[in-house]
Amino acid sequence: MEKQLIFNKHTVNYSISGSGPTLVLLHGFLESISIWDDFANALSKTNKVITIDLPGFGKTDVFSENHSMELMADTVAAVLQHEKVTHCLVTGHSMGGYVALAFAKKYGDMLKGLVLFHSHAGADDQQGKINRNRTIEIVKKNHQDFIAGFIPLLFAESNIDKYADKINELKTISLKTSALGVTAALAGMRDREDYRELLTQLEIPVLFIVGKQDSRISIEKILPQTTLPKHSEALILDNVGHMGFIEARRQTLRTLAHFGIKWF
Repeated sequence: MEKQLIFNKHTVNYSISGSGPTLVLLHGFLESISIWDDFANALSKTNKVITIDLPGFGKTDVFSENHSMELMADTVAAVLQHEKVTHCLVTGHSMGGYVALAFAKKYGDMLKGLVLFHSHAGADDQQGKINRNRTIEIVKKNHQDFIAGFIPLLFAESNIDKYADKINELKTISLKTSALGVTAALAGMRDREDYRELLTQLEIPVLFIVGKQDSRISIEKILPQTTLPKHSEALILDNVGHMGFIEARRQTLRTLAHFGIKWF
């Protein structure tokens, strides 16, 4: 069931289903809660599942010109507090993983576990910041062309033709995002903190889901981080790019379900 609340004078859209221990699923860049519909339907048989349109995406308002990961984490916390959730396990896909890490730093007492789904704890290096700024300028000129070219690159090259229909669905979702929503998220990711030290301090289990053919966040970048938490688990998938919830649905859903049950 979709619901809305007002946070910082802006509308936040989210969905809640099922009952039991709470699983929070956070979407990535250019996505919305709709990417989790399949997973939420399956996981809600054993858990309360909350999905949230992060600021600037889906049906949630654009808050400002820079949506920091901390602002997005505060938005997640506002939804959980509104729903009287005191403990949860948070899964974040890509940008959603950055938000989950910001949430872990600010609201760690609420967390029972953390899943970085094609995500990582490092900050943008100097070249990464330059690339974000270039992308912001590209989006300002023509964000529709940017989206059309960006989405297919999220998949392993061998999967692009196989998932052509899904790619078109994702393009349709992404094209509903305003240019300001896109650039605000890019600015927030550019300026995000490095959370690798936080990973070493967490007392909760951390699950990494990694695609060997991920062209957005390479396996070489993520693997060293899997050794940082006190309790770390990893699902490493062959023939998978950045979209494991599509490219490896059965394996990733089963792993999330097991992780969610085990750590509550």
